[in-house]
Amino acid sequence: MMKRSKRFFAALLATSIGVAVSNEAFVPPASANEISVLVDANPITSYDVQRRAAFLKLQRKTGNLNQIAKEELINDMLKRMEMKRRGITVSDKEADEAFAGFASRNKLTPAQLSEVLNKAGVTPEHFKSFITVQMGWGRVLGAKARSTGMISEQDAVQRMLQKGGSKPSATEYRLQQVIFVIPADKRAALMPKRRQEANAFRSRFQSCDTTRQLTKGLLDVTVRDQGRVLEQRLPSDWADDVKKTPVGRTTPIHDTDKGVEFLAVCSTRQVSDDRVAQLVFSVEDAEKKQGGDSQGEKLSDDYLKELRAKARIVNR
Repeated sequence: MMKRSKRFFAALLATSIGVAVSNEAFVPPASANEISVLVDANPITSYDVQRRAAFLKLQRKTGNLNQIAKEELINDMLKRMEMKRRGITVSDKEADEAFAGFASRNKLTPAQLSEVLNKAGVTPEHFKSFITVQMGWGRVLGAKARSTGMISEQDAVQRMLQKGGSKPSATEYRLQQVIFVIPADKRAALMPKRRQEANAFRSRFQSCDTTRQLTKGLLDVTVRDQGRVLEQRLPSDWADDVKKTPVGRTTPIHDTDKGVEFLAVCSTRQVSDDRVAQLVFSVEDAEKKQGGDSQGEKLSDDYLKELRAKARIVNR
């Protein structure tokens, strides 16, 4: 997660999440499911707005909360759309762990936090959705900074000369992707079973050469060779797991929009050439660009402005 996402949790922790709320549970009005805004045909309902406004109230925000909520939800939808376009996901497990961690830092159990959120009209589902977007957007910004920060080969050569002519090295991974596919309309019903099947498959895994043989007889399992990927090019939501996984083994499973997935590490090798130097120095620059609070916020704000300019936003 990017520093900005961490700062969000720290800032939210400082707000009054434990404020007194009514003993009566929030009941949405009959018109709660009316469409309030369309963002490229993706609907934001009046109930979504009410939940976000309740969330803002819980944070002791002031002003026209409904309008602020609507603007935040438009931004969230743009972020979700960009996450999907880039193939960036946040698993239900990650969101649940962040939710539980937030509850613990506020000296609450997850059940107690859920009760507070329900009574305030926010709901745990809305808060977890919010967490998911914050985590995913941090990964989007990381990918954006890396993709737009590539230095030229000439600049890379100059830096190598400044460092005495030595070229940086990087680990290159040969990866294989295994997906236990779940149709979108059966996700909730099939997810536990598919997780169990994926983990059972991982326990039998021996090498990338035998993966397809192992899948024979299994329904809706896809195997994709990902080729060679430099460490700096690993997808942000998989990078840590891949780096911890020995050759000939698999990462833990991830819940994604396709179903349940894991990556197999077929082989690794150390490489050192001009291409690696260019990439390593570019990643260093991107990390510097993301490093400061103001720089990270500017990157996010500029990116959102870019997405808004391309989107068709219709208020109902």
